[in-house]
Amino acid sequence: MHDVYEFLKKCGTYYLATVEDDQPRVRPFGTVDLFEGKIYIQTGKVKSVSKQMETNPKVEICAYNGDKWLRVSATVVRDDRTEAKEHMLEAYPMLKSIYSATDDNTEVLFLRDATATFSSFSEEPTTVIF
Repeated sequence: MHDVYEFLKKCGTYYLATVEDDQPRVRPFGTVDLFEGKIYIQTGKVKSVSKQMETNPKVEICAYNGDKWLRVSATVVRDDRTEAKEHMLEAYPMLKSIYSATDDNTEVLFLRDATATFSSFSEEPTTVIF
């Protein structure tokens, strides 16, 4: 799981896919944090992506570093604890101008029941389950 976190962190931008009704939705994300042995992402509760994940918590993440790509299928779980939000905001201090660990908007979610597959054109895929 640590390799998944490191890959996403080094990529900087990854793409998160959700579902809205019967339509897939994909958008760039840039936050990833390792807290209490779990991979976390962050968004705002007022955003469509938050509402989509609340309705259907199954997501996919895709990232590419120019050589390898990573696909992660997981279920997201909201963590409303202030400590989890603070940890994310410490990792991304530029977000503190628009998010707070104690506001009603900041949302952090961890990945559960995840299957991550690293792929490239030159190597066999490797899979990590966490």
